[in-house]
Amino acid sequence: MISIKNLHKKFGDLEVLKGIDADVQKGQAIVVIGPSGSGKTTFLRCLNTLETPTSGSVTIDEQTVDFSKSLSKKQIMAFRKQSAMVFQHYNLFPHMTALENVMEGPITVQKQDKKLARKKAEQLLTKVGLGEKINEYPFQLSGGQQQRVGIARALALEPKVMLFDEPTSALDPELVGEVLQVMKDLAAEGMTMVVVTHEMRFAKGVADEVLFMDEGRIIERGKPEDIFNHPKEERTQRFLNLIQKTDII
Repeated sequence: MISIKNLHKKFGDLEVLKGIDADVQKGQAIVVIGPSGSGKTTFLRCLNTLETPTSGSVTIDEQTVDFSKSLSKKQIMAFRKQSAMVFQHYNLFPHMTALENVMEGPITVQKQDKKLARKKAEQLLTKVGLGEKINEYPFQLSGGQQQRVGIARALALEPKVMLFDEPTSALDPELVGEVLQVMKDLAAEGMTMVVVTHEMRFAKGVADEVLFMDEGRIIERGKPEDIFNHPKEERTQRFLNLIQKTDII
């Protein structure tokens, strides 16, 4: 479903991604972990062209973009439609209800009929456990509820791939579980997902594979039981030992 080859990203003289190679199979849930500043979020944003890589290529389904070449806006938009992003800070429209937030993308971007968009939005909000909150505004919802609206909004675009950027890091601890449960359900349904997170229990319980990143590179990848119980790389071991000492795992 996703093929990433020699992906680089520079911000001026700072090289944030230093040649990423990775493949994600259809239906896999891939979790990306690593210390702050390792390039995890930049990597994720490059998959959705919210950041434009300096060079390298990304294929999602049958859409390939070679970032070493000049790209038209049409090419970028066609590529971006393959995936949808769930952000750390929800980014809901404050003047729209939960229902309107979920309807907005299909109507504006996909030119979908309003009745069809409304029906789908109602179904998706019910799916994420918010069927009774469709007419409430973001300020009337908890952080966990807002993030679930964000997930429904992303799903409304019918993406091939869902990208999650630290989806629980802005939440109070007691609200984390409700968001992670929706993500677990999506993984169980076979949605292809790439998740950047510090939630190690989620990574251990849901991921098909874990990627450990540091200093703009993938240092190690493998099944969760291998990464967490028998990491091969010394840098991975040091990171996990620190996490364990702070009782996050």
